[in-house]
Amino acid sequence: MEQSAQNHPEVYDFRQYDRIWQRVAPTLEPYPSPGQESTVQQETAGAASQAETGQMPGPALTPAQVRQESTLPGAERNPCCMGSAAAEMLEVLTGFVEGELADQRYYQTLVRQAPPWARQQLRDIAADEGGHAQRLMAVYFLITGECYRPTIHCDRIYLPGWCAALRERYHEEACGGLNYVRAAEGTTDPGLARLLNELSADEYRHADTMLRMLERSLRR
Repeated sequence: MEQSAQNHPEVYDFRQYDRIWQRVAPTLEPYPSPGQESTVQQETAGAASQAETGQMPGPALTPAQVRQESTLPGAERNPCCMGSAAAEMLEVLTGFVEGELADQRYYQTLVRQAPPWARQQLRDIAADEGGHAQRLMAVYFLITGECYRPTIHCDRIYLPGWCAALRERYHEEACGGLNYVRAAEGTTDPGLARLLNELSADEYRHADTMLRMLERSLRR
């Protein structure tokens, strides 16, 4: 019996071999023809290296899939919105931030001299101006990855009479609306242009509010 076992060694279980091959190199032919042996050896070596690092080969991407992946959001180092085109407007944006914060302080002071019927509207406008500054500072961070630190002003605000203050505010808001439009037209960044146009609409809306307040005040 022992002699028979030595003359007839145990037959290798090729099914086990196939299962191992499927884990290591599922896309390769396990029994290549003689002309394919060198290519298979190279591919098998690469697959084995990936298996050692725990990175199994995935399905190959078609050219269309490669192009599609390259156009996914975040794939470009220089995005179409809030990228290098917007960075050219940083000085303009920081100027707008400072202007909006100055307007907010002005309206907060004006509330104290306003008649009771106008005070809530002025508070709302002051909140709008502060909100504009916050949005612009968020845009600054999107472009640069850094926080903008606005200038802190402690200057005392001197106001003219009520109607004179409304006249001054009307022109200030209307000019602010125009400046935002000009800035939007001066950038090729679509995201920044859309935001600037929205802020422009708010400024013109504030100007209309000043005009209505002035109309009511002059009737008294």
